[in-house]
Amino acid sequence: MARKRRKPMADINVVPYIDVMMVLLVIFMISTPLLTQGVKVELPQANDTESLDPKPSETVIVKVDSQGQFYLTFGTGKEHSVVRDELVAKIQNKLLEKPKLSILVAGDKTVQYLYIMDVLALLSQAGIPNVGLMTKTIDNNQAN
Repeated sequence: MARKRRKPMADINVVPYIDVMMVLLVIFMISTPLLTQGVKVELPQANDTESLDPKPSETVIVKVDSQGQFYLTFGTGKEHSVVRDELVAKIQNKLLEKPKLSILVAGDKTVQYLYIMDVLALLSQAGIPNVGLMTKTIDNNQAN
């Protein structure tokens, strides 16, 4: 008796591969939010923004220039340069005197995002509760 020769099967069964991909997808969907980290910042909405009018004596402005240098201004006082290590200590000392102090972070237009995030992370780690970001309003005539 002669046996019939069977042709080799050219199809690939992809069902097991789909199962594996679905499991990987679920794993990545669950693990991705756990890997992200950041500093909690509440930014104002563009259409509903209002100018804050805090008392100048209860405001601290932290400025960051394009080279990453930090400058502090307490109230209506003079702006002075500070080193990264003493930035939080000076703000915390001022918070002890005036607990309702507002801290605003202003960055140069060309400053790297890294420096702004560094300031926000320092203030967050120090437990400073209210930090705002300073912006300029865009004139509609210039935007168009």
